[in-house]
Amino acid sequence: MLQLRSRETLDHADRGWLKARHHFIVSADGNPANAPLGALVIWNDDEIAPGTGFGRHSHANMEIVTYVRQGTVTHEDSVGNVGRTMAGDVQVMSAGTGISHSEHNGDEDPLKLFQIWLRPRQSGGAPRWNTRKFPKTDRAGRLIELASGDPKSPEALTIRADARILGATLLAGTALTHTPSAHLRHTYLAPAQGAILVNGHRVAVGDGIAAIDEPELTITAIEDAEFILVDAA
Repeated sequence: MLQLRSRETLDHADRGWLKARHHFIVSADGNPANAPLGALVIWNDDEIAPGTGFGRHSHANMEIVTYVRQGTVTHEDSVGNVGRTMAGDVQVMSAGTGISHSEHNGDEDPLKLFQIWLRPRQSGGAPRWNTRKFPKTDRAGRLIELASGDPKSPEALTIRADARILGATLLAGTALTHTPSAHLRHTYLAPAQGAILVNGHRVAVGDGIAAIDEPELTITAIEDAEFILVDAA
């Protein structure tokens, strides 16, 4: 089953410094059609104004993956981690028993990112954070793992969820095929740039598409495109 979640159907917020669109419902008065998919519970498309960001706040028992689309995000947390993650790269945070952190845009241009939240396999565990560079040239015409709950994925950042996050870039007119793992029956995909067809459904920047129990996804670039895909149990 496929469900296109077009930009117009997504809940959104504008706080001045933050413009956000929510691919998944985040409040009681949100769009109930955009429900969580298994372990995948939040996918926010955020634009953060220069010199602003999220002040120190806390999380527990959540896996949070951030894909930076444009600009650089600066992270600081209560465990002592400080780091910057640039466009095309990924940071992950396992909140575990509890962690507080801040995320800021210290640059002169808007920061754009996808922030993806997943339920962990089990509660607890020591909080942790990590970041890694993922050159876009490495994913030209193919999906590569950016983060994974499978410890046998050494190139991917580690998360404590039954899920994996993948990314690819495609030139206009080219295509690839994705076969979800049998135990990861939920898939969600959103373009970071450009427009694509997913099993014939047009999905452009600002849109997303959910798939449940789809045996195969054929992804074709209508124009030069970059997209992020999550498989989750």
